[in-house]
Amino acid sequence: MYTPLIDKVVKHLQSLPYESQRRVLEFTRALASSTPRGTPGHSLLRFAGSIPPDDVKRMLHAIEQGCEQVNADEW
Repeated sequence: MYTPLIDKVVKHLQSLPYESQRRVLEFTRALASSTPRGTPGHSLLRFAGSIPPDDVKRMLHAIEQGCEQVNADEW
């Protein structure tokens, strides 16, 4: 994939000393390997509406009751 942003990065990269270029390479490798790999949303559409409305209401209620509460004894 080519973008004008790549040209800008390369331009700046060329002006860096070797050690900094190597660090940039390591950083880009780390970014590439940390990219989340998951299931695309369109593949999950078949599950839309599969949870009964009453269950959704119960889950919503449990979330609302349990959120933003801290138990100081847990740590």
